[in-house]
Amino acid sequence: MIVTGTYAAADTTIDLSSILASIDAVTLTATAVIDDFTTSLGPPPVTAKIPDSPRINGTSITIVSGIDGTGAQKAGKFLAIGRRS
Repeated sequence: MIVTGTYAAADTTIDLSSILASIDAVTLTATAVIDDFTTSLGPPPVTAKIPDSPRINGTSITIVSGIDGTGAQKAGKFLAIGRRS
């Protein structure tokens, strides 16, 4: 089964337990431009846009910020593929 939806900025979890028995794959797409992240790990500093990444945890999706490991940087859309409940 394919499930799609949206998430808000700073969301940390998407719970799909009422729809899916398990999640096999997930993709996240931010609906706004991700902020720049600059590292000072060595000359010269490097600036990049690091997207959020999903982590599957049973029947929920944990959104991990590409910058600081917290929730979503920007609002966006998700697509999950899994088995029905």
